[in-house]
Amino acid sequence: MVDKGENDTTQERILNAAKKVFLLKGMAGARMQDIADEAGINKAMLHYYFRTKEKLFEVIFEEALAQLFPKIFGIIDSDVPLFEKIEHFCREYIDMMLKNMYLPLFVLNEVNKQPDYFRERFWKNKDGLFIKFMGEVAAETKKGTIRQVSPADLFINMLSMCIFPFIAKPLWLMSSGMDELQFRHFMEQRKTEIPKFIIESIKK
Repeated sequence: MVDKGENDTTQERILNAAKKVFLLKGMAGARMQDIADEAGINKAMLHYYFRTKEKLFEVIFEEALAQLFPKIFGIIDSDVPLFEKIEHFCREYIDMMLKNMYLPLFVLNEVNKQPDYFRERFWKNKDGLFIKFMGEVAAETKKGTIRQVSPADLFINMLSMCIFPFIAKPLWLMSSGMDELQFRHFMEQRKTEIPKFIIESIKK
């Protein structure tokens, strides 16, 4: 009989192994044997915890999305002033990426492959968030706080400036000569540099 402590430890090893394998090979390319090998267990033990690859992937994918989106949705939906919202968004997003560097590439790859699954499970009733953001941008433009700017352009600038360094990290480390520690320091600085750059670019 497997005791609860051993059960929890084995499941954690499986989930950590699955993250690595799914990140490397995606849902379609990953095999249960790959995950079992990575976790250091036999395939029968893996199936004891997760009957199918699809069930295991669902756990990993939902965990990744749960880490990434609720906080971001919360910031976009908050009632703080626009400039403060931009600062919060950039700081929180980069913080999240520094703690989970596998997230952006993994999530983007799988959302592109399974847009209907993502829309059904995680995007229901979220369209109103961008409508609210558009209204806030329009209100600041009307007050004369910012110049005329497309809300879509503004949001994509915020998102892409935060996420691109993590997606392009291997290429950036190779071309810049940075090591892991220097990259982390660089991104810590960008938590303030990105919102400052964006706010200055839209200020009237």
